[in-house]
Amino acid sequence: MPEMLTTERIEEIGSMGSESPDPAALVAELVGAVDEGRVADPADTGYALLVAADILEQAGDLADALALATRAIAEQPDDNTYVRAVRGGLLLRLGRVDEGLAELAELRPLLETDPDAVHLVEKLAESGHAETAVEWLTEALDAMVDRSRTHQHESEDAQDTAAAMIYGLAHRRHDLREELGLPHDEYDNLADRLRAASNHALDALDDGPATLLYWPRAEFDALLARWPVLVDSYPSTWDEHRTQIERALTEASGLGGADLGVVAGTVEGLAAFAGDDPIDEETLDEYADSLDDAGVTAWPPGRNDACWCGSGTKYKKCCLPRSRG
Repeated sequence: MPEMLTTERIEEIGSMGSESPDPAALVAELVGAVDEGRVADPADTGYALLVAADILEQAGDLADALALATRAIAEQPDDNTYVRAVRGGLLLRLGRVDEGLAELAELRPLLETDPDAVHLVEKLAESGHAETAVEWLTEALDAMVDRSRTHQHESEDAQDTAAAMIYGLAHRRHDLREELGLPHDEYDNLADRLRAASNHALDALDDGPATLLYWPRAEFDALLARWPVLVDSYPSTWDEHRTQIERALTEASGLGGADLGVVAGTVEGLAAFAGDDPIDEETLDEYADSLDDAGVTAWPPGRNDACWCGSGTKYKKCCLPRSRG
């Protein structure tokens, strides 16, 4: 009796893909099991067809891959966003541009609500439509940022999800625009700041307890005025600086960081520490390490406690919302 096709076997075949010495045999195994009703879990039927389509696409057989992707959609009509994105991309690569764009355009609203919908942007880019992908990402970001400003009453989980999606869409847009040779704009600057915040958080975790160097408002302005060379190392405004710190600490916390906090720097203190040495990022790191542990402000403060940034406002109304985009 022929063997049943298990989920584990489908995953194994998917990991082999076109690297197998006989990809055609793998496709035959998958499609044969579907045709003969030998898929152990009927819910995996569409999955088996999709893996077979992917193998064919990698092998350059786009027409047969399209046929299998179309079958996969029919097998899973209620959860087929990714498969439809694959089908749209195949149509584009086959030169059936109007059909491919129409398929993907139906999924376009999901960019604002479904983190997995970014697949449709990837399919656009892979098929030579990167400009359209950037346009769709821009419009999705516009809508999400506007909604985040006007829906402050949403639950914290909903706000966190929206912030994570804005983070992901901004980064993908940034990368595509960079590949297209386009100049930086406001969203690209946002992506850079978010990436810097994430990198700072990861670096802090690598070094142990995360204590980040923070410049109070007056010190921040004085810092950039005294050492203009640091303009490229910091955001352009104090609000952006404290937002970057808040997001870095939030990221570190989400990655398991403990003993998190900020330590306030002063321009005179930095000048005394560095002496005649140049002021660069390495010097800033060494200066931060030199500051007395007694000066560390633990993070996060209580929601109703004074914010760590020194504004005098409660944390819940000051920097806490900044971590959510």
